[in-house]
Amino acid sequence: MAMASVSPQNSVPKVPVPLLFCMFLVFLSTHVSAQSSPVFACDVVSNPSLARLGFCNTSLGINDRVVDLVKRLTLQEKIVFLVNSAGNVSRLGIPKYEWWSEALHGVSYVGPGTHFSNDVAGATSFPQVILTAASFNTSLFEAIGKMSLQVVSTEARAMYNVGLAGLTFWSPNINIFRDPRWGRGQETPGEDPLLSSKYGSFYVKGLQQRDDGDPDKLKVAACCKHYTAYDLDNWKGSDRYHFNAVVTKQDMDDTFQPPFKSCVIDGNVASVMCSYNQVNGKPTCADPDLLSGVIRGEWNLNGYIVTDCDSIDVFYNSQNYTKTPEEAAAAAILAGVDLNCGSFLGQHTEAAVKGGLVNEHAIDLAVSNNFATLMRLGFFDGDPSKQLYGKLGPKDVCTAENQELAREAARQGIVLLKNTAGSLPLSPTAIKNLAVIGPNANVTKTMIGNYEGAPCKYTTPLQGLAASVATTYLPGCSNVACSTAQVDDVKKLAAAADATVLVMGADLSIEAESRDRVDVLLPGQQQLLITAVANVSCGPVILVIMSGGGIDVSFARTNDKITSILWVGYPGEAGGAAIADIIFGYYNPSGRLPMTWYPQSYVDKVSMTNMNMRPDPSNGYPGRTYRFYTGETVYSFGDGLSYSQFTHELIQAPRLVSVPLEESHVCHSSECQSVVASEQTCQNSTFDMLLRVKNEGTISGSHTVFLFSSPPAVHNSPQKHLVGFEKVFLNAQTGRHVRFKVDICKDLSVVDELGSKKVALGEHVLHVGSLKHFLSVRI
Repeated sequence: MAMASVSPQNSVPKVPVPLLFCMFLVFLSTHVSAQSSPVFACDVVSNPSLARLGFCNTSLGINDRVVDLVKRLTLQEKIVFLVNSAGNVSRLGIPKYEWWSEALHGVSYVGPGTHFSNDVAGATSFPQVILTAASFNTSLFEAIGKMSLQVVSTEARAMYNVGLAGLTFWSPNINIFRDPRWGRGQETPGEDPLLSSKYGSFYVKGLQQRDDGDPDKLKVAACCKHYTAYDLDNWKGSDRYHFNAVVTKQDMDDTFQPPFKSCVIDGNVASVMCSYNQVNGKPTCADPDLLSGVIRGEWNLNGYIVTDCDSIDVFYNSQNYTKTPEEAAAAAILAGVDLNCGSFLGQHTEAAVKGGLVNEHAIDLAVSNNFATLMRLGFFDGDPSKQLYGKLGPKDVCTAENQELAREAARQGIVLLKNTAGSLPLSPTAIKNLAVIGPNANVTKTMIGNYEGAPCKYTTPLQGLAASVATTYLPGCSNVACSTAQVDDVKKLAAAADATVLVMGADLSIEAESRDRVDVLLPGQQQLLITAVANVSCGPVILVIMSGGGIDVSFARTNDKITSILWVGYPGEAGGAAIADIIFGYYNPSGRLPMTWYPQSYVDKVSMTNMNMRPDPSNGYPGRTYRFYTGETVYSFGDGLSYSQFTHELIQAPRLVSVPLEESHVCHSSECQSVVASEQTCQNSTFDMLLRVKNEGTISGSHTVFLFSSPPAVHNSPQKHLVGFEKVFLNAQTGRHVRFKVDICKDLSVVDELGSKKVALGEHVLHVGSLKHFLSVRI
């Protein structure tokens, strides 16, 4: 078999009609010639008469400008602003605007609002989100969006300035990675509500916050999606267009909603996207309780609510939720939808108004939310070149600093799951011949996952490893499906090598949007190939798993001849360099799993459509995620090794905390398991937990300090849940203090069966590594 690179291209699956429409738009977005200047309203230089219009007057407040604009529009003109490909009103100097751009882990060509050209041929492509989340580093989450390097938001603004992108980006995806088979789990920050909340709010801040600190303005507008309880695409006949997620109030409020709540309240996100599925019998995009009631009412969204693409069409035509299209349009608008990705509201809203199903005032509210967002972005402030980010251009995309951050993000996220003494790190001077084997060993596009853009460049795993030592390479399979493994060829290669790196796993042909897995095993004959190589190898055998979801690698975990296992997610454009940095010890691994890795026996007995998080002993249902799952795991949430050993010592923490209750409270006279987390209960309810963390090893490195809590067994509470995490860098043989400020009502409360937040009374156990601290909470 020739030693040649394997093609990274994936086969094209059959897809539903709404997705075909989206893919067609993606095709257009990558093949349309771009204009060289940005699109904007209120061009008073070209048309001085616009200066007297109130909505073009930047000295007025945004609300006053929006009111002035809306009152100037006819009903028909308002309706053209209800869809993503918004129309123009030339008499008022308003051009067409495309709302749909994406920036999941870099500026993407998905969506018609963004495309690449000779001026900007690529943008920095960071690791897929699941790997960045594995860094457990909130400053990294923000840095990718913004911070000192301002990467994604700066590159987005630079591309907008040359007519290649919009200002509204429908990212991040903060759905909970509930089931390991979900094809889109790779896009998410993982299975934990706190991690997802932190990732979402910090990434949003990174995208949106401006350098001048103006809280009323936006650099670019982010969007948290897909609201809510959305985590099934296409599994054994169940698909997202028809699925009704039956969710308990308890699971909704302590698992599925927290990331969205944090995104709106802590991140101040400009948009939330409602999903395709139904929740408890109602399409999310037609549910006034979920949209107007919670997002805009309880959480006070400052922005707009957008539908997933064609989801109104989906709940009308596929779910048959309404009898007529006019009723569907009215239902969405009255529920709180402001913008329709697709054309449905553009086609049916006028008839809905004339038929008395919705009044024009509701249309005014919707377009007002859309206009206010564009005004916060400066779209109505005239020439962008005269504004804060007007000087950005192609020179600010794919800079060396941006590309180095992509490499650093991958390094921080890569998880070392197994490491036999004497295996990793490899010595670049001692290794004279490194065998590199596997269908993912020389891939490019696979490394960036989905919702991708054109990267600045690629460094494949083979290229990364070959930069340090002499390598010999065989893919071993023609692709990741690995229907036939070239076992004899790879055995010869491995037997002659000083060490072997196997780069295996999945790609978008295995797990993707509209493609859920039916098992969690390595595809095809990959396991056969790995075991055959291990059996003949004389030196270390390092198994590298490239995937979004967890994989049952029990065979490798227990095989002594497989000396190390690395999970590298989909590591982005610099993934190969980052993998080599870890393997050769140029970087001390510090990533931790953001999701549970289950055995195949789990998915054999658990239906993907069962939304319950908590176990049910009556029928053997084992529950989901580390918070509730009662069965065996291959690897657990938070697992990950380092080349150093880190120890934890408790310096300070209370053993007893009392919550204040008024004298008349019933719990003074009768025994209570919990009390409502009310304003009075939560007064002065914080305490400090101070720890000393030490690097006992000989290599400097970063370490994530996890603080977990196991609450009393009341209200079907979690076995344990994440209270906080802090990533610290420690030189060899040095230590430092880490302080967690614990809020009893926020961090140690549980959600009861009715969805109410309660402070559990009794003994809580706080965990940091192997350290346990017992804390009694009383009245």
